[in-house]
Amino acid sequence: MKDSKKLGINSVCVHVGEVKDTQFKGAISPMYMSTSYAFDQVDIKRYPRYFNTPNQEALCKKIAALEHAEAALIFGSGMAAISTAMLAFVKKGDHVVIQQVIYGGTYNLIASEFEKYGIEYSYATSDNVEDFKPLIKSNTKILYIETPSNPLLGITDIKAISSLAKENGLITMIDNTFASPINQNPIDFGIDIVIHSATKYMGGHSDISAGAVAGSKDHIEKIWKTGINFGGNLSDFTVWMLERSLKTLNLRVKEQTRNAQVMAEYLESNPFIDRVFYPGLKSHPQHTLAASQMHGFGAMMSFELKEGIDPMEFQNALKLIKPSMSLAGLESTILSPVKTTHYLLSENERLERGIRDGLIRFSVGIEEPEDLIADLEQAIQKTK
Repeated sequence: MKDSKKLGINSVCVHVGEVKDTQFKGAISPMYMSTSYAFDQVDIKRYPRYFNTPNQEALCKKIAALEHAEAALIFGSGMAAISTAMLAFVKKGDHVVIQQVIYGGTYNLIASEFEKYGIEYSYATSDNVEDFKPLIKSNTKILYIETPSNPLLGITDIKAISSLAKENGLITMIDNTFASPINQNPIDFGIDIVIHSATKYMGGHSDISAGAVAGSKDHIEKIWKTGINFGGNLSDFTVWMLERSLKTLNLRVKEQTRNAQVMAEYLESNPFIDRVFYPGLKSHPQHTLAASQMHGFGAMMSFELKEGIDPMEFQNALKLIKPSMSLAGLESTILSPVKTTHYLLSENERLERGIRDGLIRFSVGIEEPEDLIADLEQAIQKTK
């Protein structure tokens, strides 16, 4: 096979990281379900918790190629990936600088666990790099960002964060879930470690839970050493399912991204919608920055209904778009962050981050845009 760097994106999705079926010559990867492998007279002592079963190793190669990284690891969930990656690089007395508007689960991890381990942290009050600079201390180890951010689709200057970190000898980490490797490759801008909830776009069918981390061989080796102690490995059946899903990643995400642009423009023109948060709109304050570091603006957006329209009545009136907890499946889904992703934050904490009660997060699927628009229209008419 050609070097993955010379292959087109669809070819990478389909062919890199395949397990060859040498016995029967099947067209897809065989599944190795064993949890017990030989330990004598073998090159590798394989064990699922060591992330090195045949299917695990192969899938990691595909994810590394997609993120332009040297290596990758896969985990049982996005939170397993985030927690393992962060705790691999910090210890008691260390300090982390984190973007303030991030996924609620990440925020809860930091608020609930870091103090327990004696790890200090500070939140940048915006996604502007200038707000990160004064927070860096002598014991700072990590700059952690999420762009586009969940749920307000804020855009952080990836290259500027990377440069700031390099000037101060820090590790950079980014949650790249909303963009996916199709719309954004942070390693190309100097980021050290890229993290995904692979449950989302990488899985894409709302039927698996997984996480992924990509970076240099040295950084992944360090995360691996922590990961084998935490035990957050993925079952080989789910590994096989994820590899299957990644084969269509580019096709799915490009279609969803095209649909999202149509939907964002429709929502922005709708008199019953107050605000739309989508980096593909020229009205987005960081539209130009997003265009400079993304290959497409993604399929995630949020919007606020006009006052007087009850968010839950509106969502429950939808017939095609599903009010649902997760995102990035083939089907369009919608939710209220105050009741789901950010419900563990206090009201004041949510308002500080701009997350108001009427905010609705919208994950655009592959349905025809005219059908999605018709569904939104009928729900608005019922609840306005």
